[in-house]
This record gives sequence, structure tokens and C-alpha cells, in this order.
Amino acid sequence: MSANASPTGQQPTATYDSAFLKACRREPVPHTPVWFMRQAGRSLPEYRKVREGIGMLESCTRPELVTEITLQPVRRHHVDAAIYYSDIVVPLKAIGVDLDIKPGVGPVVERPVRTRADLDQLRDLTPEDVTYVTEAIGLLTRELGPTPLIGFAGAPFTLASYLVEGGPSRTYHNAKAMMYGDPGLWADLLDRLAGITAAFLKVQIEAGASAVQLFDSWAGALAPDDYRRSVLPASAKVFAAVAGYGVPRIHFGVGTGELLNLMGEAGADVVGVDWRVPLDEAARRVGPGKALQGNLDPTVLFAGEDAVEAKTREVLDAAAGLEGHVFNLGHGVQPETDPDALTRLVEYVHTRTAR
Repeated sequence: MSANASPTGQQPTATYDSAFLKACRREPVPHTPVWFMRQAGRSLPEYRKVREGIGMLESCTRPELVTEITLQPVRRHHVDAAIYYSDIVVPLKAIGVDLDIKPGVGPVVERPVRTRADLDQLRDLTPEDVTYVTEAIGLLTRELGPTPLIGFAGAPFTLASYLVEGGPSRTYHNAKAMMYGDPGLWADLLDRLAGITAAFLKVQIEAGASAVQLFDSWAGALAPDDYRRSVLPASAKVFAAVAGYGVPRIHFGVGTGELLNLMGEAGADVVGVDWRVPLDEAARRVGPGKALQGNLDPTVLFAGEDAVEAKTREVLDAAAGLEGHVFNLGHGVQPETDPDALTRLVEYVHTRTAR
């Protein structure tokens, strides 16, 4: 089912005519919709307060806490969409992978995947593994009303990178060594992760998420030919698995300017663009039939209000001819960002683009 049509046989949901979903469907909007990656998080003092003494992964399994954290930026910034508070490694933890998110480091895997026998760690994910997700999204959709909720998951390549490296990496040499040296094992790993990711997104959509985003955070480390051959099939499998729900599917990666057309080919309705490529050029690379999301450099928010407005105008001017545009940063909100700068940015985009 196309994300550009009302779901067949169903009444439109409360969120269907929201500016965010209209932009994703490339329809006329009353204003350019805005949301921010990592809008629910460390830049907010109210977030730090409710998370005090609670580990990251534990916080993701508490429905009431997830609900509160997800709602915080909607209340404060008046963004056009909420994004579900979670982490890309949550489905891996849910199926029993021994990992933790260590402060200042990130996800750390106790037993990295290096051999075919290590694939045994990766069983199928079922809705029973993540009942807290279903409960939290139920709570959220009741609170959010007409404001859409974006569900998300990590893309197979990025999850594989963490699993093979055992944690964050700058070079991805273990992951790339497997990709080049044992392509059969690599393909089986990504295929298994695609199934887990698709199942996790299905849980979120069936619970009430209005859109989903696939984060391929580290895909920018790949050459186009390697992406096409060794990564695109798994991402395409994820997008195909949720196509029938009719919700917009967003695809985002960092440093992926050379991959934008391929990321569009994978099956997304909206392609996220980081700050390195202007949106008009990104549209040329992606091709017709896709909305774009982005792409203010997150560090501009430290430069003062005049500079923020000037750079925002550049983004909006580059987006003027797009079929659909969702305003966002080119990556996540940095922890030291002044929350008031984000609130002012939302108001500025809404005011400047009001139709």
C-alpha cells in the first residue's frame, strides 16, 4: 500500500491530515513541518531529571517513562511530530544479545559476531519480546492526539557494525573485513538483522506509530558499489516488509551524500539528508517521487539567533522546489544545545513558511 494514499478500507486517523504526514506524502501543507532527531534527550533539563539514576536501556523498557520523555519536546518546542524514545539496540537486547549502553562510549556487545556460530545470538523478535513498546505507544497516541508519532529502528548495516565491532568504531575494519572476506556470512547476518528490524517496526506501527524512520547512521562509511551490493538488499527487505501498512517510511544516514540515490532506491518515501549536501542538490541525486527531510547543521544552533535564522533561510530556499519537505537538523540535537534555540527555530520555520 502506498504511503501517499489513505489506507484502504480504513477511516483516516487523527494524524492523517497533519502537516508532517502531508509533507511525507508530498501534499500541500499549511507550513513546513519540523521535528528534530534526538529531540527527546540530553538537551532538555526535564529529561535529565526524569532519567536520573536510571540506565538508558532500562529507561526504554518503562512505558510511563518512555511516554513522558517522548512528550517533553512536543510540549516545549511545539514540533509537528514526536519520535518514540528508544535506542537502536533495544530489539537486540530484547532477543537476548548481551550488550549494554555505557555512558560516554555507547553500545558495547559482550560477544561480538565474528563467526557463523555467533549468528545463534540472533533469534527472531516477537511482539512478546517488546510488550513495553506496545504499551508505551498506546499511552503516547492517546496523549498526542493529532500529533503524529514516528517509530524507528536501526538499519541492518549499522546494527551489524555494532555487533561485529563489539561497540562504536571509526574504521569499521572488522565489519568491512567480514563484508569483503566472507560475503556469505555477511549477507546472512544482514538478512537476519533485516528480519529483526522489520518485526520491531511492525510492532510500532501496529501499536499506533504514524510513520517510521530507519537509521543507517554509519552507512556513510561505505562506497556506493559496496552499499548497492552488500547493504541495500537488507534495507530494501525492511522497507518492503512494512510497505503494506501505508505509513510513510523515512531513510536517514550520516555522510551519505554519495549514497542518496541508492538510499531512495531501497524503498523509503522520505530520504533524510545531512547538512553536507544542499537540499536542491539532494533532490537531484535522489530523483523524483520522494520527499526530503533535513538539513540544518546542528552546530549552527550554537551561533546565535541571527546566524540560525540566516542558515535556516538557506535550507528553506534550497527546499523551495521540493515535492515534499520536512524540516529537521542534518543529524541529532547535540546535548549542549540551548533548548530555547530549538523552540525559536520551530517558530521561525512555521512563521516563515506559513501558506
